[in-house]
Amino acid sequence: MLKTLSAELKEFKRDSILTPLFMLGEVFMETLIPFLMAMIIDTGIKQNNLPYIFKTGAIMMIVALLSLMFGCLGAKYGARASMGFGRNLRKGMFRNIQNFSFANIDKYNTAGLVTRLTTDVTNVQNAYQMILRMCMRAPASMICSMIACFLISPRLASIYLIAVIVLGFALGIMTVLAMKYFQAAFKKYDALNESVEENVSAIRVVKAYVRGDYEKNRFHKASSNIYEMLVKAENIIVWNSPFMQFTVYSCIVLVSWFGAKMVVGGSLETGQLTSMLTYCMNILMSLMMLSFVFVMISMSVASANRIAEVLNEKSTLDNPSNPIHEVKDGSIKFDNVEFKYNLKAEEPVLNNINLDIKSGETIGIIGGTGSSKSSLVNLISRLYDVTSGTVSVGGRDVREYDLDSLRNQVSVVLQKNVLFSGSILDNLRWGNPNATDEECIEACKLACADEFIERFPRKYNTHIEQGGNNVSGGQKQRLCIARALLKKPKVLILDDSTSAVDTATDAKIRKALSESIPGTTKLIIAQRISSVENADRIIVLNDGKIDAFDTHENLIKNNEIYRDVYESQTKGNGDFDEGGAN
Repeated sequence: MLKTLSAELKEFKRDSILTPLFMLGEVFMETLIPFLMAMIIDTGIKQNNLPYIFKTGAIMMIVALLSLMFGCLGAKYGARASMGFGRNLRKGMFRNIQNFSFANIDKYNTAGLVTRLTTDVTNVQNAYQMILRMCMRAPASMICSMIACFLISPRLASIYLIAVIVLGFALGIMTVLAMKYFQAAFKKYDALNESVEENVSAIRVVKAYVRGDYEKNRFHKASSNIYEMLVKAENIIVWNSPFMQFTVYSCIVLVSWFGAKMVVGGSLETGQLTSMLTYCMNILMSLMMLSFVFVMISMSVASANRIAEVLNEKSTLDNPSNPIHEVKDGSIKFDNVEFKYNLKAEEPVLNNINLDIKSGETIGIIGGTGSSKSSLVNLISRLYDVTSGTVSVGGRDVREYDLDSLRNQVSVVLQKNVLFSGSILDNLRWGNPNATDEECIEACKLACADEFIERFPRKYNTHIEQGGNNVSGGQKQRLCIARALLKKPKVLILDDSTSAVDTATDAKIRKALSESIPGTTKLIIAQRISSVENADRIIVLNDGKIDAFDTHENLIKNNEIYRDVYESQTKGNGDFDEGGAN
């Protein structure tokens, strides 16, 4: 974990080294000040030596200014190092997440990743700054002050030593007891973030089903769980300050009592006693700072492990050493393919899949809910890798291609359509960043999206809200199809991508695609027979296996599942999952 995180320091290693050095300089200067103060009292004032007082006072002022300068520089470089470290952690995680395969993404929920990128990084960032500054400053200050005390009076210094041991033991117990509550509270942040994320992203559904009270109770419960854990931790940590104050004042009383007797007895100078009292505060405050550092570090350990987990996550999909960058054509072949989402699963999602699709063909895919239609097409663009067998595009195994090159030539309109905040043109150019306005308009015409875009006041410059919440489901689908067409792919996969449009518009889209991109292989997943009946051939999937692969006419004659679905939709106005579709 430490090796993984330290690799993200990169250009901030110099700042990370300079910060503790400046902290040591500050501590050294602060340690000299009580010595100089004692010299002024014991030599200058006692002997009424005004030049000595001015000279020592000037030195003391210079030392104080140096201490201030070192402290400011330590704070500056510490802030740069910690903030830069946090920035690099976020960038590193985000960059790695972009390389995740669908299998990797399935391991983490969205709320968990958001927590790691925000709260986790903030915890580690703050802890790192404390480590650079306080973990160097506090021990050094305590050690230097203790050494100075023993040089002045070993007898009085032993009081501090005993206090440090007792206080350190007590603070250690508090830290250990509080740490488990901090860690427990932190794990509950995922549930809180998940509640917020789901509620905000699905606010329209929440209002439509009048579930506001339920969501408020859910959020209150998640928030209360964190509150309870943090209160339990703080109920322990709160004893830190009074116990520290008790120890400090006890030391001051004891040192003053015994020190006064020693001053009267002539074995200790007045200035030395003043220095001892100053060192008392330095020693005990350093210990208090260390206790807070330990608490913060204990809180950040869980965060650090969660960040390292994301940074160390390796994509299940890797580019080959010498990848192919050019896809010859849109031919597709499945050869004895078996696929499992989880290798430990007993039954495969897809089993014994054998297909041979020619370039330029239009293939319909139909099957009941859970028949693995999406899983089948996800293998073509290598969103997942097969468990066994091979999937070939353009005559080559998809695992031989460069991932970006393959996905640019195998364009997928996923079942869940997503638009991003920005203009319509911005969203369309996800398909091709260099597409001209004319190319975008042409793609929208093919997807029948120009019909509604032209009715917007700002037309193609219309702003799309996050997630496409200001357009309908059918409009969103057509924009996503246009976006995919801008890639000018050799294979176009429409994963139930016209389910939200009316049958007339669906037919117009299919006709436009057939006429405008005849050389592109088109795979159309649909629930409606009307969406695939004009395809060259149709795949009928049933329980992860190919039940039939033929033309519409032959399937009606020879395939019971397809025939039952066709009859239920054309005669009984039924749904796909009724009757034989099961």
